[in-house]
Amino acid sequence: MLRKIGLLLAGGIAAIVLFANVGPLVGFALSLVILYYTFKQFLKAKSAGSKIGWALLGLIALSISVANAPAIAAIVAAYVLYVVYKNWTKASHTPKETEDPFANFEKQWNELQKNY
Repeated sequence: MLRKIGLLLAGGIAAIVLFANVGPLVGFALSLVILYYTFKQFLKAKSAGSKIGWALLGLIALSISVANAPAIAAIVAAYVLYVVYKNWTKASHTPKETEDPFANFEKQWNELQKNY
C-alpha cells in the first residue's frame, strides 16, 4: 500500500515536470535534428564558403539546443514515468496465495488431471 502511494507520488511529480517541459523538449529535438543535418552537410561540402555557412548554421543550432536545456529534465521525467509504470504493473500482477485449503486442493487436482 505504501509502495503504491510512493509510486503514485513519484509518477505525478514526473508527469508534471514532463508536461511543463514539453515546449523545450520539442525545441531540443528539432535543434538536434538541424544540428545533425548541418554536420552531415558540412562534411559533404567542398568549398570553404559552404563549409563556413554550414558551420555557422551548426553553431546556431547548437546554441538553440543549449538554450533548451530544461528538456533534459523532461527526458529524466519520462524515464522516471517509465520506471514507475514498470514497477506499478509488476506490483499489481503478483499473484496472491489464498489461505483456503480447498483452493490449493483444486489447483493440485487440476494439475493431476492434466498429467493423466
